[in-house]
Amino acid sequence: MPVPRPRLGVAILTMGNRASEVAALLKAVARQDSPPQRIVVVGNGSPLPPMDETVTTVELNDNLGVSGGRNAAIDELRRFGDVDVVVDLDDDGLLIDSEVFSRIEELYEDDPGLGILSFRIADEEGVTQRRHVPRLRASDPLRGGEVTTFLGGGHTLSLRMLDQVGGWPDEFFFSHEETDLAWRALDAGWRIVYAPELLLQHPRTSPARHAVYYRTTARNRVWLARRHLPALLVPVYLGTWAALTLLRTRSLTGLRAWGGGFAEGLRTMCGRRRPMRWSTVWRMARLGRPPVV
Repeated sequence: MPVPRPRLGVAILTMGNRASEVAALLKAVARQDSPPQRIVVVGNGSPLPPMDETVTTVELNDNLGVSGGRNAAIDELRRFGDVDVVVDLDDDGLLIDSEVFSRIEELYEDDPGLGILSFRIADEEGVTQRRHVPRLRASDPLRGGEVTTFLGGGHTLSLRMLDQVGGWPDEFFFSHEETDLAWRALDAGWRIVYAPELLLQHPRTSPARHAVYYRTTARNRVWLARRHLPALLVPVYLGTWAALTLLRTRSLTGLRAWGGGFAEGLRTMCGRRRPMRWSTVWRMARLGRPPVV
């Protein structure tokens, strides 16, 4: 049975250093053929420039990271009570097509079990980096379908889903917060769909550009395993990623930071442990990505 056409709320998180990019993104949002119900821009520990009256601004005193900042945006959208789906967009992204929001509405209207939509991210030349395809077989970024994770730069979240599984993991700050939310959604029975027709243009970047990348990546992977995996899979998952990191990382400084983060993940609290069901593990395996890789 179809569900009512959802009302969209746009959330943009910024640290105040991309004023021109945010302005361009807001113009692209305004050009959508189906306008959103609400637009919220969050200054993550930074002031915001004056914006159009159609935009609600939130200025956080401190940088709460990606997770905390996005939770603040969701809280603000909930306050109005007229949004069903949150559209998260990177502040340096750009919507090229004007039919993105109407397509989002169609997909949610047709699928009551749809929890998360993942956009396709491509650079100015139309190239999608391998890391921006949310599945192991990444040779064809135009092949959509059900997946087990999603892209932080451009995605949508059902508020009904968030009501059930909770929001972003504040303590993660940055890195793997999408996987944490995705695993909770999957374990609750929601679907995650990669929809390549939803395009977000984004500059080609490397996640290692962030100073905390290696430490938080390692720490948060350990937290993921401790929070969500059945006990038998915890050493398999961590062993797989430790081996891949050692093979891929060429920076000794990065490896030292990674090792420190790994140790931090083992010795510090990671939130409540709620291991996923084995049926969820099997579902993820059937979708092509069991939670060990």
